[in-house]
Amino acid sequence: MSVLTDWEIQYLCLQKEMVWPFSQALLNPASLDVVLGPTLMVEVPHKNELMRYDITRATKEDPYWLKPGEFVLAQTLEMFSLPDEISAQFVLKSSRAREGYNHMLSGWCDPGWHGSVLTLELQNCRKYTDLPLYPNLKIGQMVFHKMSGMPVVNYSKTGRYNLHAAVMGSADEKIT
Repeated sequence: MSVLTDWEIQYLCLQKEMVWPFSQALLNPASLDVVLGPTLMVEVPHKNELMRYDITRATKEDPYWLKPGEFVLAQTLEMFSLPDEISAQFVLKSSRAREGYNHMLSGWCDPGWHGSVLTLELQNCRKYTDLPLYPNLKIGQMVFHKMSGMPVVNYSKTGRYNLHAAVMGSADEKIT
């Protein structure tokens, strides 16, 4: 397995629509930055459920404030359709981690995952300071890997998180 370079990522995004929308400005030497999309899922106090929360109108100046210790599910703006020979991994941008954001390390994307935004599991690790969330915030980056061979069965056949255009909670969790 090898990590894709900038020109390989760009080619797959432009020719195969691996990531849409694709922005040249988000391309790094070995990754592609991703930004927050318009919807969060926030915990409903005193209930075992998450509620969809629209942050479309949130801005850098007037964001959704993630409270210390608070956990939310978020989504990328970008939609992904991984080719059968490409896997990917989400990693939090180091500048976001240094500000106190945390991601729950569940950002692995199998070959064949398609038609979906990436759901992110974000938490504020700060003790006293709220952290801002708003659409188009550079939150992380995707590292793409060329598989050493084609899988016998890819995620397009076995995965349950294909074709999700919005943030998704666990199939085991109540969503309102």
